[in-house]
Amino acid sequence: MKKHLAIMMFAVLSLALCAPAVFAQASGSVKGVCKDADGNPIADGVVVWNNTENGQKYVLKTNKKGEYFSLGLSPGKYNIVLYKNQDDQKAGKELFHQNAFPVGLDENTLDFDLKKEQEQVAKGAGLTPEQLKQRQDALAKQQKETNTVKSLNEKLNAAKTAADAGDFDTAIADLNEANQADPSRDLIWFKLGDYYRMSAPKQTDPAEKQKRYGSAVESYEKAIQLKQATPDKDAAKQAASLAAYYNNLAEAYAKSGKTDDAVKTYALAAQTDPPSAAQYYFNTGAVLTNAGKVDDAIGAFDKVIAADPNRADAYYWKGVNLIGKATLQGEKMVAPPGTAEAFQKYLELQPTGTYADAAKQMLTSIGGSVETSFGNKKKPKK
Repeated sequence: MKKHLAIMMFAVLSLALCAPAVFAQASGSVKGVCKDADGNPIADGVVVWNNTENGQKYVLKTNKKGEYFSLGLSPGKYNIVLYKNQDDQKAGKELFHQNAFPVGLDENTLDFDLKKEQEQVAKGAGLTPEQLKQRQDALAKQQKETNTVKSLNEKLNAAKTAADAGDFDTAIADLNEANQADPSRDLIWFKLGDYYRMSAPKQTDPAEKQKRYGSAVESYEKAIQLKQATPDKDAAKQAASLAAYYNNLAEAYAKSGKTDDAVKTYALAAQTDPPSAAQYYFNTGAVLTNAGKVDDAIGAFDKVIAADPNRADAYYWKGVNLIGKATLQGEKMVAPPGTAEAFQKYLELQPTGTYADAAKQMLTSIGGSVETSFGNKKKPKK
């Protein structure tokens, strides 16, 4: 009986040990190396394998050497597309593609060497007419993208040079030409918005001035739409860029007298990039101060202080707005609670800062004491 049981156990164990090998044969593996037209590895590239028979999709990434590898692909015919990075993948800007590539149950290798592909296409050697056309189309598309990027960079650099020299009209013309060539680049629209906004104060005609602020708003809105549609693979970088777009849009609103729109847009910037929220709340407070909305401005500077307790300017401008609510009782100026503390906190953080003298004068005007060590507790004497 014991011998019979031992035989059965041996059989069960044998089946168990064989099982992984059986399942392993249900799929294959793929690998390859990706190189660009100069023969350099395509680092952080994306290789998408689409099974044309069952619809399965595998998105693989290359390492710093341009290598990719994956297990578990089901057998069948695949269409494969190579992208330079995730951003290009989301935008549909492929570098190269290969159709009807067979994947079996063993290891399958597919390298992408765009330099060799160009040489093969030039020779047309070893390719069917269909393969030759595929490669010609892919390489033509890649070359077009390379030329477009080069042209846009030239326009950006020319526009910056003109703007740095104060020639905003030339900068605007350069970037409008860039957008006519390719209107899908958020950075071009963002910089165009900057140059419209920066050129507006130089206009002597009020109508033209307002028109340029309007053009700035439109350009920033377009940049934001494109940025949201093609997010960066680095989430923090995406948030920072998008918040910067909101910030400049808000400034354009503020300069054109649309305070409410500016406040709402600064709020979007703060929500988008919380680590930089203090700056966007400060900008909100500045706009509200200039608009004479004292209570709202105080609330904005309170948000700055909550986000960054060491932001000295926030205390100063909070104090300025509070003192704006002061009343006269006889010949004595009576400021709201917290006014003296705001100026004293500024002096604690910036005893010789830009607003130090003004803070001291305002403290004197309300009968407050100048305390550059405000908030610091004295150590008890032993």
